[in-house]
Amino acid sequence: MAADTFFEQLLMPVDRYQINEDEAYHELQLGAQIQVHEKSVPDWTAADIVLIGLQDQRGEGFSQPSEASFYIRRQLYRLFHWHPEIKIADLGDIQSGRQISDTYAAMKTVVGELLAHGKLIVMLGGSHDLTYGQYLGYVAREQLMEATLIDALFDIREDSTLPADTFLMDLFVSQPNFLKHYNHIGFQSYYVQPHMLETLDKLRFDCYRVGYAQERPEDMEPALRMSDMLSIDLNAIRHSDVPANWFSPNGFTGQEMCLLCKYAGMSARLSSLGIYGYHPERDQHELTAKQIAQMIWYFIEGFYWRSMDPPPEEKQAYWEFHVRFTDVETLFLRSKRTGRWWMQLPDQRFIPCTAEDYYQACRNEIPERWLRAQER
Repeated sequence: MAADTFFEQLLMPVDRYQINEDEAYHELQLGAQIQVHEKSVPDWTAADIVLIGLQDQRGEGFSQPSEASFYIRRQLYRLFHWHPEIKIADLGDIQSGRQISDTYAAMKTVVGELLAHGKLIVMLGGSHDLTYGQYLGYVAREQLMEATLIDALFDIREDSTLPADTFLMDLFVSQPNFLKHYNHIGFQSYYVQPHMLETLDKLRFDCYRVGYAQERPEDMEPALRMSDMLSIDLNAIRHSDVPANWFSPNGFTGQEMCLLCKYAGMSARLSSLGIYGYHPERDQHELTAKQIAQMIWYFIEGFYWRSMDPPPEEKQAYWEFHVRFTDVETLFLRSKRTGRWWMQLPDQRFIPCTAEDYYQACRNEIPERWLRAQER
């Protein structure tokens, strides 16, 4: 079946003028520049970024479809597009299935097809367990991948049967499994059972407390640079910055989350972003929708910069630093264009790193990032 045929069957159209209350968009606003699925699926093959809406929130125990994607689009379309050379298509909303597993299957089909065509996918709305459907798109491609979640919690709760509270276990143990590595950014320790963190550490997964990520956001960039998919739960952002988040008064600020989204957009490897857990009925003046729209705007801004760094193998684009630490000699590279760092492992692979990793090596210390990569 041709891609457009099953896209027509699985995706519901969008009325951009209903979203903007029949007001015309300025020619430089995203609403005027995005190709939108209105009467038929647009030609998305030339698009760099593809938007997909999601309405299923049964994973959190809500039976009614979510209108999250409508309100996010309303705010996103009103933002100005600073890089019109970046082509964006909005393919509409995935229809929720009879069972939530049917929604996962639809996501697997749509995401898998878009990945096969090399598209960067942004998914909006729905409950956080839809991350599993996002992951299944990579399973459809039989693609070994790395995933990063930004979340105040680890969704492996034993005291709940809701998929939004338990889906990480499926991500970790489902067969066949294509999860090579997992990063978790922004967990809030007082909500996390200590033994759970110990278990994830034994698996050599990298987990970062919200306080650490706030103090050293540059340390999050290498993890995002190595990730294939990113999933964000809005509970990671403090309530004052996203009024629809009733979970915690603490967390990332809106600006900090925009920076993380920019880092994600800059990753030449990352191919999908999902932003989940938005409940517009709890929002105030659509401030949360505006926050999400601005996160996507910064993600697009990061995408503009992702082509600035060639692969590490193209040495002429980098400054080279040969360092010997604890009887190990390795090579650090720093991009002449963006200033980002890479370090070489004994098997000659390069992995993203930070300037601090280089300084540690210069002090004859083993960078933890280097050590953990070796242990994996």
